[in-house]
Amino acid sequence: MTQRVLTGITTTGTLHLGNYVGAVRPAIAASREPGAESFFFMADYHALIKCDEPDRIERSRLQIAATWLAAGLDTQRVVFYRQSDVPEIPELTWLLTCVTSKGQMNRAHAYKASVDANVAAGEDPDAGVTMGLYSYPILMAADILMFNAHRVPVGKDQVQHIEMARDVAQRFNHLFGKGEDFFVLPEAQVDAEMELLPGLDGRKMSKSYDNVVPLFEGGAKGLKEAIARIVTDSRLPGEPKEPEGTTLVQLFDAFATPEQRAAFRAELRAGLGWGEAKQRLFAQIDAEIGPMRERYEQLMANPERIELILQEGAAKARAIAAPLLARLREAVGLRRFQALATAAAPVAKAKSALPVFKQYREADGQFYFKLNAADGQLLLQSQGFAQGKEAGQWVARLKREGVAALAEAPVQRAEGLAEAALHEALAALMAAESA
Repeated sequence: MTQRVLTGITTTGTLHLGNYVGAVRPAIAASREPGAESFFFMADYHALIKCDEPDRIERSRLQIAATWLAAGLDTQRVVFYRQSDVPEIPELTWLLTCVTSKGQMNRAHAYKASVDANVAAGEDPDAGVTMGLYSYPILMAADILMFNAHRVPVGKDQVQHIEMARDVAQRFNHLFGKGEDFFVLPEAQVDAEMELLPGLDGRKMSKSYDNVVPLFEGGAKGLKEAIARIVTDSRLPGEPKEPEGTTLVQLFDAFATPEQRAAFRAELRAGLGWGEAKQRLFAQIDAEIGPMRERYEQLMANPERIELILQEGAAKARAIAAPLLARLREAVGLRRFQALATAAAPVAKAKSALPVFKQYREADGQFYFKLNAADGQLLLQSQGFAQGKEAGQWVARLKREGVAALAEAPVQRAEGLAEAALHEALAALMAAESA
């Protein structure tokens, strides 16, 4: 079965060597695997949330697009596009916004972090918080659901957003699907083995630490100068050196074969000087990225070539997005005018049987609640509460927020219960609650 994989690239800066090793190189390699249908997009609407400098965004979009193309992204195999070239995405964002609870957005990590920082500083909790930041997870959900991606490679800090996208998709399917699922439920793909390169000072390579090794910026000269600034110990040429754990060796490993790694370590232990080792490192890295740098410079000198590639990608993306959005508009009632069908007589609307929460008190004096499916099957069982009010508050929250509240809820799932069945039940209750 073909698996759709979607990768977004925020356009607020330039990419460094750590980005290349940790994200660009593995993503391009994965796109060449059989059975993968890959979507790569420039997340330039997301960039507007973080950056209000138009020239910086314009420059970043061009540089990052050129970087991915120079690194070998095959646009004949993948769909490569700018988010802002697919108008169906912001329209889908609004459709999803209309079925997303505010309570769910209140718990998004980025928003909570901003509120916590404001409170700690004695500011108004929402100081500096834009609706872009607040609604960021809904735009991300639209990015994913627009193309019904099965897998989304993300860092651990983004897993919550994929869970939110799943919840919103389930709710939309339940409200408007009439037995049809418009959206696939995406899965987060967290690569535990993702390589995190150290920077010049040994910390994680990051522009915020000012310790990055440039990928293409500054050319070969910039790469060589950065490598010369790598921090090493004071051992002189001829003195044995312990290679393990050193920044220089970790960078070398990211571009070397196992045989080359072993030989480099042996030379360092035999007394290879750090200056010579840095020259070896430069040669090792430049052998891989030098040809890419040449392609990058050609692309940057001819931006119209990049524009043409992205417009072709947008056409492929819209060929998928437009038909789905047309079906979604139809589903929610945004239809072309036509004569309305008249019923011979009013017919009572049939209501689907809903799952049921039951609250009760046991002989131990504690208050409990449980959730049963419409057919009586047990789905959730709560722990005991000292006050019935506490149990009632959790019931109300689960009805209102559904799966989003489940992680914090003091409940146990019924043994052997399929996760999808529980999520569907909670989505049904959320829909009924907001009706």
